[in-house]
Amino acid sequence: MQPRAFPCNRAEAVAKELDLSLDGGICHACLSFVSFALDDGTPAQISGKVRQMTPALWMDGLEEQALAAARRACARGVHDAESALADLELNGGRSATARAIVRRLAAELTVRTRIELRVEGLTRSTPLSSRPERN
Repeated sequence: MQPRAFPCNRAEAVAKELDLSLDGGICHACLSFVSFALDDGTPAQISGKVRQMTPALWMDGLEEQALAAARRACARGVHDAESALADLELNGGRSATARAIVRRLAAELTVRTRIELRVEGLTRSTPLSSRPERN
């Protein structure tokens, strides 16, 4: 008898509780493909892009961060963290938990990018005539 797959909704709930970082060795260029899908894609397109990119992100640095975060969540007693850790250990970049992590990090990247673009736009939109004159 094969073990049952870890349900996506439970993986998503655990992924929200993990202490992950966008700056923890995740390729932002690769993650941006998922971010773009989250912004403009249909649910099927989003799912497809997450499934496509998660194994590559896993091999490119997500594995270490995800496993460590899941272990810390287990130590903190996060609900379903042990099942999520088992999912990650058993299925790696093809696990429901890894996909949930990628989806979460892609959403965070979108928010960060929008804030950075807004700040950049505000700093560039100051007209020369409104700048203080030299004395």
